[in-house]
Amino acid sequence: MDDQNKNLILATVLSFLVILGWFVAGPMLFPQWFPEPTTEATAPAATDLVPPTAADATAVATTEVASTEPLPESPRLTIETPKLSGSISMLGGRLDMLSLKTYRETIEPDSPIVQLLSPVGQEFPYYAVFGWAPGGGLTGDDVPGAKSEWKIASGGTLAPGQPVTLHWENGKGLNFTRTITVDEDFMFTVTDAVENTGTTEARLAPYGIVARHGLPKMQNIYVVHEGMISRNDGKLEELKYSKFASMTVDEKEGGPALITESTTDGWIGFTDHYWMTTLIPEQGKPFKSVAKYVPNANIYQVEVRQPAVTVAPGGKAESSTRLFAGAKEWETISSYQNEPSFLSGLFGATVNPALEPIPGFVDSIDWGWFYFLTKPIFLVLHWLHGLIGNMGLAIIGLTFILKVLVLPLAYKSYASMARMKELQPEIEALKERAGEDKQKLQKEMMQLYKEKKVNPAAGCLPVFIQIPIFFSLYKVIFVTIELRQAPFFGWIRDLSAPDTSSLFNLFGLMPWDAPAPHTLLATIFIGVLPILLGITMWLQQKLNPAPADPVQQQIFAWMPWVFMFMLGGFASGLVIYWITNNTITFTQQYLIMWSHGKRPDVFGNMRSPNKAVPKAANLGTKPKK
Repeated sequence: MDDQNKNLILATVLSFLVILGWFVAGPMLFPQWFPEPTTEATAPAATDLVPPTAADATAVATTEVASTEPLPESPRLTIETPKLSGSISMLGGRLDMLSLKTYRETIEPDSPIVQLLSPVGQEFPYYAVFGWAPGGGLTGDDVPGAKSEWKIASGGTLAPGQPVTLHWENGKGLNFTRTITVDEDFMFTVTDAVENTGTTEARLAPYGIVARHGLPKMQNIYVVHEGMISRNDGKLEELKYSKFASMTVDEKEGGPALITESTTDGWIGFTDHYWMTTLIPEQGKPFKSVAKYVPNANIYQVEVRQPAVTVAPGGKAESSTRLFAGAKEWETISSYQNEPSFLSGLFGATVNPALEPIPGFVDSIDWGWFYFLTKPIFLVLHWLHGLIGNMGLAIIGLTFILKVLVLPLAYKSYASMARMKELQPEIEALKERAGEDKQKLQKEMMQLYKEKKVNPAAGCLPVFIQIPIFFSLYKVIFVTIELRQAPFFGWIRDLSAPDTSSLFNLFGLMPWDAPAPHTLLATIFIGVLPILLGITMWLQQKLNPAPADPVQQQIFAWMPWVFMFMLGGFASGLVIYWITNNTITFTQQYLIMWSHGKRPDVFGNMRSPNKAVPKAANLGTKPKK
C-alpha cells in the first residue's frame, strides 16, 4: 500500500473515531434520544421568608429560606418593555413573573413565549428578591420581609425611562424606599435606601437573592453549562446543579454553601442553555457571593451580600444592585461588559461611557475549552449574518473564510500527496530491493523523502486542523442564542436542529408525516442535507483510485454512507458547514493535483470503483494537457 493511501486511511479513521466517540456519547450530547428524569421541587414544611441578619461589618451571615407554598394574593406592579413583560409582587417586592416577548418555545408562530421567572405556586418557581439584613438590636420585624406589603410612592408601569419607587415603614423610625428601573433589553437596577428618623442608630446590610425551587428542566448536554456561574476578582467559576448538594455544609447557612469574597468586581447567577438571571453588585466595592442549597426545601440559591452599614439618627444609607434577567445575546451582553476590545469593536460591540462596565460579562456565554477558536468563529459568523441577513449563508461564507485561512497548509498537504504519487515508482523499487528487510526499507524510504523534500505525514494536517474547527463550530451553533431557531431556506427553519426532511415520506411528497425527530426511524430515514453530505464525501474519495487491498476498498466504500447516517441527527447548520467544506476541499484538491500534472480521473474512478492502485503512479489520473 502506498504512503498516500496510508495517510488517507489514517485521516479517515481519525475523523471516524472522533464522530464515533461523539455518537457514542449520545446520552450527554443528545439527551433527547436518551431522556433522563428530571427532579422537581419537593414540598417542604411551610415556612415564611426569614430575613437575614447582619452578623458582622462586612457580610450577611444567613439568608432567606423560601417556602414552596404560594404567597397570598397581593397587588402587582406591571413590567412592560420592548423585550419583557411581567410583574412585581408588592408582597415582599419580589420580581417573580417575567416573560421574554421576543422568544418563543418552538418555531411555530403560535407557540407560547418563553417564561423566565415564575412565582411560588407555579411549576419550578424562580424569582429574585432584595432587602436589608437586620443587625445590632434589629429583628426581622424591623426590616421589610416576605410578607411586608410595599406601597407605590411614585410611578405606574415599570418601563424604560419610567422608574417606579416603592415605600415601606417599620413604625419604629426606619423608612425604606426601593427605586426600580429597567432598560430596553434585560437589565433591572434596584436601589434600596433606608432613612433613620428614630433616636438610635441602626445596623443593617443590603442583599440580593435569586432562588430556584427544585431542579429546573435542563438540556443535560455535556457541551452546555447549566447551573451557577460567577466571577470574582477576574476568576470565572461554574457549578452544576448536581454539585450543589456536595458543597461543604456551613452551619450558619443551614446547609451546603460556597462563599467567595470579592474586593473589586464580580457577579453571580444562574445560567441555562440560552437564558440567564444574574446579580451584579456595585463594581469596585467589596462583597460576598454565595451559592447555597437548602436541602429541606430543595431550593438552589445564589446571593450577593454587601457590607453592613450603620445608619445614625437622621442619617441615610443607600445600596444599588443590578439584575440581568433575559437572553444571552452577544451584542446585549457585550454592551453591558462595556469594555473596549479590538475584536469586539471590529464585529459590532460598542462602548457607552455612561454605563458602569461589568467585567467579564461576555464569559457568561459558554465558549468552551476551545474559546480561542470559538469566540473568533462566532464573531465572524455574527458579522457575516449582519451583512447577509441569513445565518445559513453566513455559515457558508464562514466556511470559505476558514478554508482561505488554512489554504497555505492545505496546499502544502495536497502538494505533498501529489509528490508522493510521483515517488511511487521509486518506492516500489525500494521495496523490491529491500525484500523482507523492513528496517532497511524504512531507512532508505526516509532517505528518499529527505532527498526529495517530501513529508509523508503532511496529508493528515488538514484533518488535524479540521477537528478543533468542527468542535468549535458545533459549540457556536449549539450554544449561542443567535443560532436558535435561525432559518435558512425552504424546509430548514432552525439551523440549530436536525434536518426535518425525510426519506420516509419522500421529502414531503407522500401524504404522511415524517418520523418524529431523534427516533430510530428518523435516524434511518434521513433528510436531504445528510444525503448531500454523503455524496460530497463520496465525490471527494473519487479523486483517487481505490486502494489495492480489498479490506481498504470496503472501508472506503462504506465510509461516506456511515458518516451520512451518523451525522444525520446533527444540527442543520453543522451539516451545511460540512457539505460546503467537502465541496471546497474537493475543488482545492482537484486544482492542486492538476497543477502538479496529475489531473484526477474522477469519472474513471466512479466507473471502476474497485479498480486497484497499481505500482505505476499514473493510473487514475489524466495527464495534464
